[in-house]
Amino acid sequence: MRLEGTPLGITLIVTSVFMLAFGDAVVKQSNADFSLWQLFVARGLVTVPLLFGVARILAPASPLWPKAAGWVFVRSMLIVLMWIAYYAALPFMSLSVAATALYTTPLFIALFSAALIREPVGVRKWLGILLGFIGVLVILRPAADDFSAVALLPILAAIFYALAAVITRSKCADEDPLSVAMSLNLCLVISGALGLGGLMFVPTAGDLAFPFLQSPWMAMSNGTWAIIVLLGILLVAESIGVAKAYQIAPAAIIGAFDYSYLVFAVFWSFVFFADTPDMLTILGIGFILAAGWFVVWRPPLKQANCLSP
Repeated sequence: MRLEGTPLGITLIVTSVFMLAFGDAVVKQSNADFSLWQLFVARGLVTVPLLFGVARILAPASPLWPKAAGWVFVRSMLIVLMWIAYYAALPFMSLSVAATALYTTPLFIALFSAALIREPVGVRKWLGILLGFIGVLVILRPAADDFSAVALLPILAAIFYALAAVITRSKCADEDPLSVAMSLNLCLVISGALGLGGLMFVPTAGDLAFPFLQSPWMAMSNGTWAIIVLLGILLVAESIGVAKAYQIAPAAIIGAFDYSYLVFAVFWSFVFFADTPDMLTILGIGFILAAGWFVVWRPPLKQANCLSP
């Protein structure tokens, strides 16, 4: 087991999800200043050159073209769909609720792993899946009078992300992380360009149901460009931090601390928007946190004398 890197791994994952939650709060606050497709393209102007430079510095001999290019492309497009669904929901719901719904991903990973790659799902994982489902119902309250189908978008995002994770594990395990990250960012840029191009043929006059999705390219001030650059730097830093955390520490421990994103989402939601979760939302978050621990945590094997290396 990789125990010697655990403290650094925990620090990296907690720092990374702290930045991720901050970036999501910035996107939610700034969604009137640019469209989703514009964000994909403009941010890509920062992330792609930055990733290329990092790759040349950290791994100059590493090829940026993936070995299983087809599967890496499918994985990348699933994550693009995940971001589209998640970001489309942010203008309509609090960051903390959207984040909690998104973090049902491990539950769907367990389900899809069992269904698609025949990984066993034990009693503990089934209990976690049940707890997570209860948590989602408590938070989204589908029977409430003010329930909107938009609230299901983060769940859809979680499904896309879970499918991407299963493909990563089963088809892309031997790929270089920087190559995979570059592929994702190129797919984001291309998707953004296609989205902007498609909007040229769609009338956008009047009130838009989803302005963040349906708006064309908008003129951006220097301040907005500064936000885009910040989001690009954060994305690259998060990607490297998460990848390194999983490389140097046990995945079960890192996966458990990954859930600190929910705490930071609540924090940034309060700082940016003065949102405070009600008691039912807190209860639902508790259910989903418990569910995630049931699904991702693997108790260490007991040894007679010491832990195996």
